[in-house]
Amino acid sequence: MRAAATPPLSSGLFTDVGRQRDVNQDAALALDLPGGGLFAVADGMGGHAAGELAANLALDTLGQRYLSGRGRTQPPERLAEAVQAANLAVVRHAVGEYVGMGTTLLAVLIDGGAALVAHVGDSRAYLLRGGELHRLTDDHSWVAEQLRLGHLTEEEARDHQWRSVVSNALGGEERVRLELFGLPLRAGDRLLLCSDGLNGVLTDPQLLALLVRPGAPDHVARLLVDAANDAGGPDNITAVVVDVARPGRLPRYTLPGRQPDGPTYVDLLLSVRRGSSPLTYLLLTLAYFTLLGVMLIPERRLLIGLVGALLLGGVVVFQRVRRTRRGGAVPPRAASVTRMLSPALARPPRPPRGDRTPGTGSR
Repeated sequence: MRAAATPPLSSGLFTDVGRQRDVNQDAALALDLPGGGLFAVADGMGGHAAGELAANLALDTLGQRYLSGRGRTQPPERLAEAVQAANLAVVRHAVGEYVGMGTTLLAVLIDGGAALVAHVGDSRAYLLRGGELHRLTDDHSWVAEQLRLGHLTEEEARDHQWRSVVSNALGGEERVRLELFGLPLRAGDRLLLCSDGLNGVLTDPQLLALLVRPGAPDHVARLLVDAANDAGGPDNITAVVVDVARPGRLPRYTLPGRQPDGPTYVDLLLSVRRGSSPLTYLLLTLAYFTLLGVMLIPERRLLIGLVGALLLGGVVVFQRVRRTRRGGAVPPRAASVTRMLSPALARPPRPPRGDRTPGTGSR
């Protein structure tokens, strides 16, 4: 009898109210997709019913919007659009008794051999690779900013009274600000997505000690949540664990790089992704002069049209080859094992520098 093959991707999630809360305002998502999956964590805020509604509404909208947009745009753009749709869903429900509600949102889309990370707030993503734990996201919070500036130490930040005050969240305004970046995956990678009810209680060495344990993702997720509860469980706790046994091929599109100044408004991010490259302008210029030549020199229109078509085709082929090669390249601070997955990540996190004042929301 032939043994069953190990699936290329497996995941598990667990969420718990914790030891000191009455309602669980966390929510988690694990959605299987061809060649990968969509995984997410949301940590709601704004009161018992409001926070719970915001978190679940955001994840429901995220999954539905991403699925409905398949085949229309590339996954990075589709993921950003899904996050924006989730944000609008929260904004439009924040009326009456739900005024002021919001939620963090951390989503990881695995597409073949790459992971795309969309991040809003202070939920975190980690990567376990080769026995080392690497933090992939920076908190969007007031405490994280003070830590980066050197005004607080790691110990002070962990116990600070404002540690739950986020500077960026879904539901604050109609245009969401998010970080979107990608990284290539390797066989044996283990990803962790969690709310601050986990990483706010367990240190990175404690997380590492639990994540390196063998076991199915759902078992490891339960271990993590149990450990946070054993440490007091002061907040809701959510963990999503994803194991990559055999990553697929890298996608043909260019993996988005990490924005150096933190989260960016989604429309600006999408405009950059959708065609502000020099090659796009070159294509438009060639098309314009080809049509102009055909109109001004009609007796040479066949030759001009042929030359123009060849040039346009050459640029398109070059653009596709370039994107394919860059798909396996390492974007700044997001996909580099030598840069991002290095001790450099031990430096204080880099929160956003937007126009929002500290205190967008707290839990």
